[in-house]
Amino acid sequence: MLSNHEDRCAADILAIPTARPRASHLTSTDSHRPGVTNFVHIGLVVEDLDETVRFLTLLGFDCGEPGAFSGEWIDRIIGLENVTVETVMARGPDGSDMFEVVRFQSPSAGAGELAPAANRPGLRHVAFKVDDVRGVVDRVREAGWETVGEIVDFENTFLLCYVRGPEGLIVELAERLDGAPG
Repeated sequence: MLSNHEDRCAADILAIPTARPRASHLTSTDSHRPGVTNFVHIGLVVEDLDETVRFLTLLGFDCGEPGAFSGEWIDRIIGLENVTVETVMARGPDGSDMFEVVRFQSPSAGAGELAPAANRPGLRHVAFKVDDVRGVVDRVREAGWETVGEIVDFENTFLLCYVRGPEGLIVELAERLDGAPG
């Protein structure tokens, strides 16, 4: 069970995106020290590209047309040989690239492992604000996917829910409740 302090930290994290000051003093634009300047995308490797694109579209992403890539340049970047991938960029409602969805045509890794639990170390989920958690969850269920847990009212501030998509992808949905601060 989380302490009240840990609960408050979770609420503060959810409320940060519009109120957080820019940390420009940490980037390469202000000094001679190289650093991160912008978020670009999350790479999501899948076996079933079509099903993953269907899931992301259902959530509200604008998914582009697939493109195929191969050659020495990609082999050198990812450290594998004879790489051929099919890629779809999934853009968020604000127009930014969020997911680079990739299916390896070669070399194939196979998807024999079970989806990891939500508490397993590593990148486990991504979170997005939505305008209607219950409506999105209903669409997800109608399309054949399920929630990880249940819809939770977090301190009358957010409705939160994890949904599990294709190949174990976990997406947290967060709906700010009317009258909630921030």
